Amino acid sequence: MLSNELPFTSPWLLLALPLALLALWRRPQAVLLHSWSALLPPDRLSGALDVLLRVLAVLAIAAVLLGLAGLYRPAYEIERVGQGAEIVLLVDRSRSMDQAFISGTPSGIATQTPGLANFNISRERADRGRPSKQQTARVLLGEFAAQRSADRFAMLVFSTLPIRVLDFTEKPAAVQAAIAAGEIGRGLAETDIGLALEAGLGSFHNRPYTGSRIMMLVSDGGDDLTDEARTEIARRMSDYRVTLYWFYIRSFRSPGLNAEPGDEAVAPEVHLHRFFGSMGTPYRAYEAENPEALQRAINDVNRLENLPITYLDTVPRRDLSQWCYGAALGCVLLLLTAKLMELRAWR
Repeated sequence: MLSNELPFTSPWLLLALPLALLALWRRPQAVLLHSWSALLPPDRLSGALDVLLRVLAVLAIAAVLLGLAGLYRPAYEIERVGQGAEIVLLVDRSRSMDQAFISGTPSGIATQTPGLANFNISRERADRGRPSKQQTARVLLGEFAAQRSADRFAMLVFSTLPIRVLDFTEKPAAVQAAIAAGEIGRGLAETDIGLALEAGLGSFHNRPYTGSRIMMLVSDGGDDLTDEARTEIARRMSDYRVTLYWFYIRSFRSPGLNAEPGDEAVAPEVHLHRFFGSMGTPYRAYEAENPEALQRAINDVNRLENLPITYLDTVPRRDLSQWCYGAALGCVLLLLTAKLMELRAWR
């Protein structure tokens, strides 16, 4: 959709456009002596050439003024069709995510993330101990996003409150920068997954449904949701038609998502897992104790979520002033060539 704004940065300069008509004014020509002008035959070609040269002069002046006025092509949206999804990354930033996995080694994690300079877990840091859960998760999510160029990503991090890091975009550099941004500093002690889920689902509010929608929750803990929160989350999941993937990074004393009867009394993640499964919307949980398990879980999502998606892409504004100056230069060169070919005396 084209913008309704006037496509000039300085439209007031267009007031000078009538000056271009001065080139049509017939100025006195140089006198060329001839024995008898009646002997000269009519020359329609010369008359047409004279008109053409005057038009070129008008165009040269007008092109310069359009360039000075800052002509540009407004930004507009085009519809694209790709293979992918609208994905909300919901990443736990609580203090427990700064701890290492309960098992596994940093093998394969201390590598450069595709598409993002300086976002890596160096071997020097890895030698001092295993990378933290949130560091590993960000590296793997960065690699996941780099492989899915047709997807649109949004991202939130959460502990006590959710923080929106990125609205939906398909720009790879912006997605990678958002994934890397949360690595700075340490997280807070508290975690409110209920608020985070509501905020993540709010990303789909008032967005047209164009294809697969998924929310990837990366967390190492659970939460005891209130009845009101459960009702609201289940309603939004159904209304927005969202598929939920929970990458649960198991902590040392957690019984896991599939705990035996009686263990769930002290494990809020079990309650949360059972609630997700009871919402009636697509849900899949992955339990990871090491980086390799988390890598396999993310690879599984990459394989499953590859359906056609239609989305609007914004083509940015483009400056056209250089084209105007180029057109003016071309007109001036033609006028200069005609001037050099002008007949100055009969021979």
